[in-house]
Amino acid sequence: QVQLVESGGGLVQAGGSLRLSCAASENFWSFNYMGWYRQAPGKQRELVAVITSSGRTNYADYVKGRFDISRDNTKNTVYLEMNGPKPEDTAVYYCSAKRDNGQEYWGKGTLVTVSS
Repeated sequence: QVQLVESGGGLVQAGGSLRLSCAASENFWSFNYMGWYRQAPGKQRELVAVITSSGRTNYADYVKGRFDISRDNTKNTVYLEMNGPKPEDTAVYYCSAKRDNGQEYWGKGTLVTVSS
């Protein structure tokens, strides 16, 4: 069973910075996509950013230019650098990994709270 373990969440001031990490129990090359999603209270889970096995990235418009997704293949870890977070970025952030056959795995999430 694939395990994805997120870390790095916590309380951050608006305009500050925070880095989330997601460590996978399996080699990165077995996944086509790695990504970050978030879910705010009372809202549906939404895409934040994804990165492919070849390193291509895609960002949701509401974080474009502020957040940066990257991966370290030697550590099987994907990161989300949150620069200039806003109170509306407050949510539980989830890591996701997806194989070519569509099989998808999720971490348990890490809470990010942005204070104004």
